[in-house]
Amino acid sequence: MSSAPLLSMRGIEKSFPGVHALRGVDLDLAAGEVLALLGENGAGKSTLMKVLGGAHAADSGDLVLDGRPARFRSPHDARAAGIAVIHQEFSLVPGLTAPENIFLGQESARAGFFPRGEERRRAAELFGRLGVAIDLDAPVSRLTTAQAQATEIARALARDARIIVMDEPTAALTTAETDRLFAIIRDLARRGIAVIHISHRLDEIFALADRVVVLRDGRNVGSRPVAGLGRGELIGMMVGRELAEEYPRRTVAAGGVRLAVQGLRRGRAVRDVSFAVRGGEILALAGLVGAGRTETLRLVFGADRRDAGEIAVDGRPLAIRSPRDAIAAGIGLLTEDRKLEGLVLGRSVLENFSLASLDRLSRAGFIDGRAERTAFDRHAGQLRIRVPHPAERAGNLSGGNQQKVVLARWLERDCEVFLFDEPTRGIDVGARHEIYLLMNELVARGKAVVMASSDLPEVLGMADRILVMHDGRVTGEIINGPGVTQEQVMRLAVA
Repeated sequence: MSSAPLLSMRGIEKSFPGVHALRGVDLDLAAGEVLALLGENGAGKSTLMKVLGGAHAADSGDLVLDGRPARFRSPHDARAAGIAVIHQEFSLVPGLTAPENIFLGQESARAGFFPRGEERRRAAELFGRLGVAIDLDAPVSRLTTAQAQATEIARALARDARIIVMDEPTAALTTAETDRLFAIIRDLARRGIAVIHISHRLDEIFALADRVVVLRDGRNVGSRPVAGLGRGELIGMMVGRELAEEYPRRTVAAGGVRLAVQGLRRGRAVRDVSFAVRGGEILALAGLVGAGRTETLRLVFGADRRDAGEIAVDGRPLAIRSPRDAIAAGIGLLTEDRKLEGLVLGRSVLENFSLASLDRLSRAGFIDGRAERTAFDRHAGQLRIRVPHPAERAGNLSGGNQQKVVLARWLERDCEVFLFDEPTRGIDVGARHEIYLLMNELVARGKAVVMASSDLPEVLGMADRILVMHDGRVTGEIINGPGVTQEQVMRLAVA
């Protein structure tokens, strides 16, 4: 890895109406370096990368690339300079094949025709370099998430990218796919390509990165080599305060069974799943992607129609045919994809908060605005929701604050059973800790919590019991404790 900076960003300033997003941020990057860019939601990471990628123009500051001053007026300028940004939501055209996506905009016509055979050959070479097998004739819409991501990386290599920015690249990958991606990133670094890796998963940072740069409130907090950096020190840099424990402990005596599920079934996705969760208990559903965790929670909530099975709350059998029935029975679901299923992004924070409690916040068919605002303010204070105004569009909030709005919705409904599907995906470590504290508070009040999570440290850190699933079935149950390891869970997950 070269010691001379490939990239230097100095004193980068960027403001939007009402928001000072970047305050004199500095960043250096060497060729062949894997740099982790960290910080809480809203710290300025995405804005800084949009400046680097040409999507935003800095208000002031300098950018030097390979020893020469640079200024990007558009993403096209940044790409031409060898900078590729791979967003969490891919920018591929679903109906085109991988080769067509890779060379889109780079086609060279010969006698009025594009050399598709040559593009296909070059694409095969690129995927060979990455060690990824892909059907070159299939539209991207039929590829797995990992294959689509490899297509994005191949497109960057086809454009001779020297710097590749990856934003939450493992959010929807399996463990095996994540391992393969890390192998690709390490190989890119050996070839001299610099990688900026943005992630909220600290285990990834320690496994992959050479150095970390931490932002907080739009400012540099520090830069440290990963070697010798303690996990607690890194968390402290990110949140600006000491967290006594990443996964806060609790001492709650479990009560009676609040939720009982027997013989739940839907096609091959969920096959004869049974479990019970008591008040004061967190039950985790673990397993690989496609194991049936999300599908199980959706059946309990009535979001999907079950083929068979019985559901009871507090010993009372329920005929749940829709989410409306589940809500009336005291069940709330935080969906895996909060943007598509949990929130109406174009509507206000206040409207999203009230969705599950319209009957309680209305009088004579009209929303009681004062009662609605009072209820929201109460939960916003408790959950530390950072929002300029309740009329702000939900789509403008950070991921952590969006998740807290959904949480506030179910707290206002005063549910007895909470179903959390990937509760901290894409959320910074500070917001994670606040959600963990809330989960502990819920079970301390006798509520029942079922948590589906692909984050094994989170499962081991928060659950009282772990139900492991594979191919739609329950393959084992683990009573959590000090001696339980990730390996034990994984053995059941691949059974």
